[in-house]
Amino acid sequence: MAHPWKANPMNKITVPSGHEKPTQFSRVLLYSHDTFGLGHIRRSRTIANAITAADQYTTALILTGSPVAGRFTFPERVDHIRLPGVTKMTDGSYMSETLGMNIDETTSLRSGLIKSTIQHYKPDLVIVDKEPTGFRGELLDSLKWIKKHRPNTRIVLGLRDVLDDPALLEKEWDRKGAVAATEDFYDEIWIYGMKSIYNPIAGLALSQDTKANTHWTGYLRRENLDEPIPKSDPYILITPGGGGDGAAMVDHVLSAYEKDTKLQPNALLVYGPFLTGDERATFENRVAHLNGRVKTVGFDSHMETLMTGAIGVVAMGGYNTFCEILSFDKPAVIIPRTVPRLEQYIRAKRAEDLGLLRMIHKERDGDDADVMIEAIRNLPNQNPPSAVKIDGLLDGLDVVVERTKYLLSKASQKSE
Repeated sequence: MAHPWKANPMNKITVPSGHEKPTQFSRVLLYSHDTFGLGHIRRSRTIANAITAADQYTTALILTGSPVAGRFTFPERVDHIRLPGVTKMTDGSYMSETLGMNIDETTSLRSGLIKSTIQHYKPDLVIVDKEPTGFRGELLDSLKWIKKHRPNTRIVLGLRDVLDDPALLEKEWDRKGAVAATEDFYDEIWIYGMKSIYNPIAGLALSQDTKANTHWTGYLRRENLDEPIPKSDPYILITPGGGGDGAAMVDHVLSAYEKDTKLQPNALLVYGPFLTGDERATFENRVAHLNGRVKTVGFDSHMETLMTGAIGVVAMGGYNTFCEILSFDKPAVIIPRTVPRLEQYIRAKRAEDLGLLRMIHKERDGDDADVMIEAIRNLPNQNPPSAVKIDGLLDGLDVVVERTKYLLSKASQKSE
């Protein structure tokens, strides 16, 4: 029997035998602005998978700006629309990816496409990932239209466990009008983490009503639907996530294998789709001199499979990678970035304090090759996350499904 999350290449609506096809399916729209990296599209895809797997009469449509969205498979009753891409520069500014349009023109085009999609798809539930107003406010017109023309549609703001340093986040949300938008448009906030671990909205001036409608879900559990790589050749998985800002981490790992010619275990390095060009070519040249102790992959949309087969993980501290480390219970060493946000550092430091993993932080531990050599050598004997018992840690998808069913039922009652 096929797993309910397995992709249906034709995205066809199928109804189990003996069931009447309903006159109308519940419709969930997920907005994922995706200007950089893989985090938002992977999180939205995971949530859409769970929602539709739990109810054969629900469909989901993901609006995403991810340039690699088409390289993922989507399950039955889940589809996606790619918004024109933008690129985040190192100074935090943005530019149009391919269209030769300035950023204001590109944002206006994206905003129009979002609104048109909502008008035609007519969602019963909208789940917005991380940005209450969307990229550069592109979501505001659609939120206003929903409130006026589809008042029964429920709107949820989904936030990862950590956003940024509280003082910096307060300034960012104030600049974007995010607090006002959250108060005006959103029925609930879902935080994909645990309040006992970290509260990402603690420093925001949200009303008591909004706080009362905030739900901590737990982390979003991941599953491997494919056969794991055989462990006859033990390896640690090296992943900088999307790879766009992972060059320093990759350099640190390769330096360790170069300095210690007997360093074990061997490694499988997944660059990610955004570590390309001259940097990657330089890394490949270095790998070629390591006598097969480090193997490389450019991009693999089935990271769950690679994670399952690994005996340990060295990674940056992104949300999705953290969820995978917890889900597959892998001993892990995290090298978090601190620019342009402190998100990864805050998450890694808190997880280390709890005993879930080990962190290497340049300012505390240095970045000498010996630091990485010691971490890699000890990784197979390091405690896995399950050594720490935290109730509800991986209940995220279960709570999301529960809240989705509740909100869809409320929307249906109001429309009757």
